[in-house]
Amino acid sequence: MKRFSLAFALALGLSVPAQADWHVAESDHFVVYADDRAKDVQEFAEALERYHSAMSLLQMRENTKPSPSNRVTIFVVGSEGRIRKLAGENAKNVAGFYIPRAGASRAFVPEINMRGRETDFSVTVLLHEYAHHFLISAAPFAMPRWINEGAAEFFASAKFEKDGGLQIGAPAYHRAAELAYAKDVSVEELIDPELYEKDKGKRFDAFYGRAWALYHYLYFNKERSGQLRDYMVDIAEGEAPRKAAIDAFGDLDNLQKELDRYIDQRRMNVWTLNANMLPTNAVTVRQLSEGEGEVMPLRIRSQRGVDREEALAILPEIREIAAQYPRDAGVLTALAEAEYDAGNDGEAIVAADRALANDPRRKNAYVQKGYALFRQAASATDEDAAYTAAMAPFSALNRLENDHPIPLMYYYRSFVERGEEPNEKARL
Repeated sequence: MKRFSLAFALALGLSVPAQADWHVAESDHFVVYADDRAKDVQEFAEALERYHSAMSLLQMRENTKPSPSNRVTIFVVGSEGRIRKLAGENAKNVAGFYIPRAGASRAFVPEINMRGRETDFSVTVLLHEYAHHFLISAAPFAMPRWINEGAAEFFASAKFEKDGGLQIGAPAYHRAAELAYAKDVSVEELIDPELYEKDKGKRFDAFYGRAWALYHYLYFNKERSGQLRDYMVDIAEGEAPRKAAIDAFGDLDNLQKELDRYIDQRRMNVWTLNANMLPTNAVTVRQLSEGEGEVMPLRIRSQRGVDREEALAILPEIREIAAQYPRDAGVLTALAEAEYDAGNDGEAIVAADRALANDPRRKNAYVQKGYALFRQAASATDEDAAYTAAMAPFSALNRLENDHPIPLMYYYRSFVERGEEPNEKARL
């Protein structure tokens, strides 16, 4: 019997159907949670793996396998309205978003739909966010905003073929209305952040569409081959944005005229990658337990990030679900996180211990217990003993995944908190 408070879920914008059917798909680079059919979630994860392979191929990067904690976890929340509630204030135009964190990168999208002839907009949103993750992890320096967004749009307009092939760099039709009707953004405004902020009005503008167009043009134009690379090298070496652009692209007025003509043309180049060029890594799917499915909308809220007031609002519902499912490790792990977020360290430790007693593989339970012990250590009489105890769950987590970043972060932090130099020879 489900006891999830529909009124409370609606207030959060995260309601679920009465018979939620949550699944999780796991692959080398992704973890996907969705209230959808197992087959659909699996196909979606497989498509994402092909997309990753395509990006690796075009960016000339080795298709490496990250540690499990460095995969991107994707929550499919059900609607754009719920996305906006999760995103918070000033989010009326947000259709999905990505939060980069060490060991806990999260993406939030409204839904998944891989059955149309064209890529569904909700999928395009996710592809955009993953392109950010991929490109940020590959770049040794911070790229200009127009490059970040233009490149993400370039890859996000991918089209998935039924035979497993993929088109990359297709026209960004989802930006067509923006390019036609929104306030225009010039090449100079794209290049110069200060000029853009000075000229930026309150009305929605065509920054994303223009950034995509400029990136697409420079990427495919044979006469300008190598200019985009030269520009990024200059930026990496500390050159001022406008000077780097002029050095690489020449006269910006000419570039503006070329770009305007490019946007108006009927045909554009696109990369067509055959299925045999895009290896698909194995995807495993499991259905979440009834308790995990019921707590998922609240867990999504916690994973997005909450302040103490928000955590206190969520906590009673999670406690109620945990009382109904007292041996469900997934529910108890969500409870440990909620208790920690609400400032209840003792309760968080108890919930984490209960979760681990039922399933010692629950990595987030170790994390939440370590967080709580670590916070308690700050006010302990015997700091050395307290910090040593706080590292115990992180050490256990390190044994499960020896390159998980959080144990190492907190190991060093345990020394810093005590005003000592980290002992690099010590082992977790």
